Amino acid sequence: MARHGMYAMAVASALTLVFCGAAAADPSVDDILSALKPKPASLNGTTRGIRAVQASAATPAPVAPVRRASALARPAVEDAQAEGPSLDLNVVFRSGSAELTPAAENVLGKLGRALASPSLANYKFRIEGHTDTVGTPEQNKALSQERAEKVASFLESKYGVASERLEPVGLGEDGLLVPTPEQTAEPRNRRVHVVNLGG
Repeated sequence: MARHGMYAMAVASALTLVFCGAAAADPSVDDILSALKPKPASLNGTTRGIRAVQASAATPAPVAPVRRASALARPAVEDAQAEGPSLDLNVVFRSGSAELTPAAENVLGKLGRALASPSLANYKFRIEGHTDTVGTPEQNKALSQERAEKVASFLESKYGVASERLEPVGLGEDGLLVPTPEQTAEPRNRRVHVVNLGG
């Protein structure tokens, strides 16, 4: 029985490492390039890029009502994700603010270098802002739009990524990565999703 318990703990630890690796908050420029660089047929919806933030399938379902993204409620987002390689980045903002923190600038600096690189220079990108469920849906939609625009502005001013290559969109609570009850602070839902829209 003790051996079984130790085995279960080892498996749990291994899963934690796997998910932490997949949810790397600080990906390298090469990681971003690999995620966003088109693969054969990837821009016609047959291949999707990696996501740097993933939820564990083992997470128990919350007992309170949850906000979930309906496929019918957000076809534009699903279509955008199907159009090409994509990547979720953990971009840290101050609570209720669109001001970039030093940690956010660190992550976005790598994104900026990747988007300015020759291998991605001919592509356009959707910058999608997402929030958790703290606040009202209307507040979160406006905040996520402001954050997406702040990210696009940062990439343009600091890394010379032309504004016509960037499409900032605020999606608020739509498309929660981790379904949660109302007013739940879930860091994995506060993310910036970058989608390669093609040339």
